[in-house]
Amino acid sequence: MDKHPHILNAASNLLGIALVIIAALNVAGRSHKGFADDIGWGAAFFLSLSCLLSYMALRSPHRGERYELWADRVFLCGLVLVVASVGVLALESA
Repeated sequence: MDKHPHILNAASNLLGIALVIIAALNVAGRSHKGFADDIGWGAAFFLSLSCLLSYMALRSPHRGERYELWADRVFLCGLVLVVASVGVLALESA
């Protein structure tokens, strides 16, 4: 079963969430006070890369499996960073 359409959908949605976290911290003036903003930027980078790799898997019939494997791995890194960003934000707010 091809996972790359699902990875592309989930990664693009989580990329939006990561950018909302970054924007909210900037609007609140808290982007320089902690690590949540930096972790959010890392998550945005990995999720953008996952979107790119997943799209390449969709467009490449010959090497689609290789791109899909890397898109899945990079997506997991981005997901972990989104969770870490929210966790750090919660701990810094307490």
